[in-house]
Amino acid sequence: MAQFVLITKWHLEASQAAVWDAIYDTDRWPLWWPYVARVEELDPGEADGVGAVRRLTWKTRLPYQLSFEVRSTRVEAPRVLEGYATGELEGTGLWRLASAGALTIVRYDWTVDVTRPWMALIAPLARPIFKWNHDEVMRSGGEGLAKLLGGKLVRFEKGLGRSA
Repeated sequence: MAQFVLITKWHLEASQAAVWDAIYDTDRWPLWWPYVARVEELDPGEADGVGAVRRLTWKTRLPYQLSFEVRSTRVEAPRVLEGYATGELEGTGLWRLASAGALTIVRYDWTVDVTRPWMALIAPLARPIFKWNHDEVMRSGGEGLAKLLGGKLVRFEKGLGRSA
């Protein structure tokens, strides 16, 4: 398998509480995140959200879609949301939110292996293209979230991760 460690930061003009509510409400992502094609609830989990399972289907800038299930493993409102993905990607996603004056800084760490055989096969050569694709998906999410919340994406940081 080919592992990717991808780190993205959004600097948003919005309150941390509003940003948290939007990120936590995964079912509504398709309304503001252009590359989220579908979210299906498979298990609602506990009252705090731990154990919830969603199947997410993503469109990408490249001509393919990805589907995977994410089980919420950690919820510390309004600061930390973590989940474990299985399916066409496998690994951990970690959202961390912090206030910085009038801004909310959102850091997303996505440490995943590609499981589709064709993706794993070409990953050594296509790694820069896959990273570019991820960055485009994440940029659109930051822009969509800012628009939803009536603010703006002040800064987008990409490519902060490494690939193993």
